[in-house]
Amino acid sequence: MGRNLFDDDIFSTAGKEDRPLNRLKNLDEKIAGAVNKVKALKEEKNLLERKIRELEALLDEKNREVERLSSEKSAIKDQIEDLLNELETVDLG
Repeated sequence: MGRNLFDDDIFSTAGKEDRPLNRLKNLDEKIAGAVNKVKALKEEKNLLERKIRELEALLDEKNREVERLSSEKSAIKDQIEDLLNELETVDLG
């Protein structure tokens, strides 16, 4: 079975008394690094979510513009058809 930081005889070896402390320090550094990474990822997530909301709003605006232009196109088409029908009924002779 492997030895770990909490084994009693790990402290009895000369010159190795600081090993558990180094392990704790390394663990503390890793935890601090992980915490900082989580904070950075949360900030990035918030920025990306805000960007998504901005892009969705822009997309909605563009969709409304497309609908408006489509409606205008349809109205213009109807007016042109009405004018063409009027021209056909006009007696030129």
